[in-house]
This record gives sequence, structure tokens and C-alpha cells, in this order.
Amino acid sequence: TRFSSETLEADWVRRLLDGFLSAVALIAVAPVLLLTALAIKLEDGGPVFYKQERVGLRDCPFMIFKFRSMRDNAESDGLPAWATERDSRITKVGRFLRKLRIDELPQFANVLLGNMSIVGPRPERPYFVEQFSQSIPNYRYRHLVRPGITGWAQVSFRYAASLQDTKQKLSYDLYYIKHQSFLFDVFILLKTVGVVLRGEGAR
Repeated sequence: TRFSSETLEADWVRRLLDGFLSAVALIAVAPVLLLTALAIKLEDGGPVFYKQERVGLRDCPFMIFKFRSMRDNAESDGLPAWATERDSRITKVGRFLRKLRIDELPQFANVLLGNMSIVGPRPERPYFVEQFSQSIPNYRYRHLVRPGITGWAQVSFRYAASLQDTKQKLSYDLYYIKHQSFLFDVFILLKTVGVVLRGEGAR
């Protein structure tokens, strides 16, 4: 149909733009990436990067990349948990990385791989997706678009540390999906810069 053709064309344009901007971003922040890797390694000698399964577009799982900000084997008991204020699992370097969102920079590689967009709902872990899907109506609607490094919910609401917070953030995600546009994405990116500079919402 005409609608599906336009949607497919818009998705390709978005993918090309995401890929181009992500490649430029990775080149631009290369010195930061190298210094961050060195700082993590010097602190405790553990792995520099952290991989974790997340749920993406159309419920497809993928591995998200981040700089490791928690101590190695922080979830050795196998039980996923929300980050909390003054979380003892977070390293000293990791706390700084989270404050400035530097730990998220490797996700530009996820964008290049097609797992994520620069802007979109934040991808959640399968464990929490199953929980939220049972408790929150329409939760899986957020998987109608690619997840993002930043998103409308992230710049509009605090860190979600409860089921009620997650319900609130979902309303922002659904609003974004309904009103998604190039100008809206630019507005979110500009707000993201402000949030990072003010150090808001990091844990």
C-alpha cells in the first residue's frame, strides 16, 4: 500500500541518517573512548566493555554495548535489579561515567549494526519486559520502533526505579511513537545535551 511504502522509505532514510551520525560521533569521541577504556582498566583490571541482552524492534533480542560502570560480576546471583541511589555495585569511575552518560557512547556501535536508533524508547532487559508486559497495558507497543540511545521519556522523566515510574515513562514513549518526526528527534537531542550538562537523572 501507499502508506506502507512511505513508512518503509522513511525507515530507510532514518537508518541512513542514524548510521552516518553514529559513524561521525564515534570518530569525534574516539579520544574519550580511549581515555575511558584506560580509566576502567586501571581502576580494577576488569573488562572495559559490558554486554547485556535487551529487547528491540518487534520484540527481537539483541546485545547492547556499554562501558562497564559496575564492578565485575555485579549480578553474579543472576537476579536483575534496578540501579539505586549510591548503588554499591557502581565503581568510582563508573559513577563519573554515568553522571555524564559516557558509559552509553559504545551504543553508537549498536546504531551502526541496526539494533538501535539514536532517538527512541530505551531498550529494556527481557526479564523486566516480561514483568512489565503482564502489569502494564500496551507496554510492548514501545517495540514498534527501534530503541534509542536517548528518547522523549529519558529527557522528560526521572530514572524509573519502580513499576509506577515505568508506567509514567511508557506514556512518554507512546507519545513519541505517535508523533515521531525529524524535528521531534532534533528537539529531543537538544534536550539531551541539556540533561547531560546538568547531570540530571543519572544513576
